[in-house]
Amino acid sequence: MGTDKSTTRGVELRTGIKSESIRIKFMYKGMECRETLKLDHTKQNIRYAERLRGEILNAIELGKFDYAKYFPDSGQLTKLGLTTVTSASTVGELVREYLDQAKPVLAPSTHLRYTATYKTHISRFDNMLLTELTPPVLRAWIASINRKARTIRSILIPLRSALDYAVNDDLIEGNPLDRVKISRIIPKEAKRVEYVVDPFSTEEIKAILAACDGQERNVILFAFSTGMRPSEYLALRWGSVDWTNLTVLVERTSVLGITREETKTQSGRRSIDLRNGALQALRAQRNFTALEDNLVFQNPKFGAGWQDARELGRRWYTILKKAGVRRRVLYQTRHTFASTLLSSGLNALYVAKQMGHKDTVMVSKTYGKWIELENGALSDYFVRAIPGGNVAIKG
Repeated sequence: MGTDKSTTRGVELRTGIKSESIRIKFMYKGMECRETLKLDHTKQNIRYAERLRGEILNAIELGKFDYAKYFPDSGQLTKLGLTTVTSASTVGELVREYLDQAKPVLAPSTHLRYTATYKTHISRFDNMLLTELTPPVLRAWIASINRKARTIRSILIPLRSALDYAVNDDLIEGNPLDRVKISRIIPKEAKRVEYVVDPFSTEEIKAILAACDGQERNVILFAFSTGMRPSEYLALRWGSVDWTNLTVLVERTSVLGITREETKTQSGRRSIDLRNGALQALRAQRNFTALEDNLVFQNPKFGAGWQDARELGRRWYTILKKAGVRRRVLYQTRHTFASTLLSSGLNALYVAKQMGHKDTVMVSKTYGKWIELENGALSDYFVRAIPGGNVAIKG
């Protein structure tokens, strides 16, 4: 099909082998948009196209232009990042649209988890209309999920967010999940907490450190003696280490090989005190990476930064087996740090700030498991180093 001629500016008459059409052109969000109207070249149709274009330009000027309303099947909607979901859309269309729009603002690992949750659990509703996803339908589905309560709530997060999205766009009157009480649906057994805080003893820590050496020992010792999240210490750069005041600034994270210049939460951006174990680990690590690309910790097998906590976690389990220590996840190093400091009598608010929490609620609820200290005192790994000398103090 080629252009026959233009009438007024922005309106073109196009002629094909067996058909005619009229195309209008206009600028929207810095992009030239072209939309074809399947209309013959009659005077009435041409005037209609001119009036339509004028109406669109006026709506754009007033900031009231709804592209999807005028051209619901347009290929420009995707290019412009505009939703194509309507009240007649399916649940699958809604959730996929939500995942696409949420990708820039979610952490990579979170978006990956939400996508996996959609494919595994929520996709069963792909062809169901939004208006058909009622509280009774959701209750029956939730009751059929053979998981713990915490897992069920996690499964519902992307669906709930997508439905809130639909409510905000007036596609549905209310979120049907708001009328579903999970505690009344699942059995008592499912309400039991799955994850258990299980810190390591001093003897276990010594055995773990003895089972590894070099860079692996450094990163694990640092993890134990700072309480940082794996995503935080794997993104640590030398520029964030303050050798004068013996502190480390937590200001970025690394998840799925992607480094983000932000922390998990606002309170996660913090300055933490270096303790003897962390200071020892950093001093030893300087021999390996001080002249590299500024990342503190590297995978010695590849001479590059660890891709993510899962990669380090695989080595971690090998080390535990070698050390003869009962298997626990790498994140238990964080619990060990918090439990050790709390067991030594340190102020809970101080511990919370070191961990990156805004208050003591999470510390008391999650990490506050009492552990036996070595000879009733902190192991040297957990004793805070004093700037300007080799003396160390508790606190």
